[in-house]
Amino acid sequence: MSKSREMVTLACQALEDKKGKDIKVIDIHEVSTIADYFVIASGSNQNQVQAMVDNVDEQLGRAGYEAKQVEGTKNSAWILMDYGDVIIHVFDEENRLFYDLERIWRDGKELDITEFLEEK
Repeated sequence: MSKSREMVTLACQALEDKKGKDIKVIDIHEVSTIADYFVIASGSNQNQVQAMVDNVDEQLGRAGYEAKQVEGTKNSAWILMDYGDVIIHVFDEENRLFYDLERIWRDGKELDITEFLEEK
């Protein structure tokens, strides 16, 4: 498994563990040089968003991956975690609808999330 795919798998599982909603994986490597994958998820409130971000950070950290940059704070409605080849976006539900990254990145290929949740 490639390094980026392992990061996506760990992130998806960490988001799912904290009951993240509508988790999406978009393969953008053919349409952008900024990353290979976007992982997008939403939480119903700020506490859940923060729990999701903390779990992703912990799970990826245990596997030896450190975020290059994190944009947003504990009170943010959108937190972006940049792991280089993988960028994770965690939103509250309202801001996810407002920013609509799936529409903006529609030239990327949306992948089936179940394949990442089943990998170990």
